[in-house]
Amino acid sequence: MRRQRSDVLRQNLAREAARLMYEEGVDQYLDAKYIAAKRLLGRGGDKKMRYRPKDLPSNGEIQAALRTLVQFTEGELSQQRLFAMRVIALETMKALADFKPRLIGSVSTGHVRYGSDIDLHVFTDNIEEIESYLDQLGWKFKTKQVTIHVGGKYKDYTHIYYERIFPIELSVYSNEESRVRQRSSTDGKPIVRLKVKALEKLMAEEHSEEWNIYLETGEIIGLENFQDEM
Repeated sequence: MRRQRSDVLRQNLAREAARLMYEEGVDQYLDAKYIAAKRLLGRGGDKKMRYRPKDLPSNGEIQAALRTLVQFTEGELSQQRLFAMRVIALETMKALADFKPRLIGSVSTGHVRYGSDIDLHVFTDNIEEIESYLDQLGWKFKTKQVTIHVGGKYKDYTHIYYERIFPIELSVYSNEESRVRQRSSTDGKPIVRLKVKALEKLMAEEHSEEWNIYLETGEIIGLENFQDEM
């Protein structure tokens, strides 16, 4: 009975955490699960409603609940969003070819939703070089220093934010870090990190009809559905 209660509690918390991420813009799994626990169970409350740390859902469980919610809410629109985001990611990567861009995150794995951004890793030993290059392209962007825990140490990295229909985030690393793959916060495995050729192959396999139209005409099917979201 206790195990059954724990399983039900985890499922409910995962669904609420997913809803918080989708509808209220909570962007970190850890924040989502603790806010969900506070909202569903309260701080103290009845003993029967209290939870143990092991009752909290994993990041993977929240991600699965989020995928279910996105599919139920957006349906076919989610696939149009994914294709449009992948094309814009591809065009951005080609524009930044000198900085060895790699696509990561939800656009690479296919788990996009309303509010998702395009996450790219770029590599240079000179931050001013990439900023100067973006200025030459005429891109309007913002930069921010972000502290990340990597390899047991905290390091500061430059993140560059740009928008083209969808928000785009460039995480800037040194050239030597191009050989280092970070691990996913959802399953602990090395993150999916796609080069241009791998992304083109993925689109030919998963979006063959839309991809062929894009190659022939330059048209991004479904893009008009997302023009006013920002």
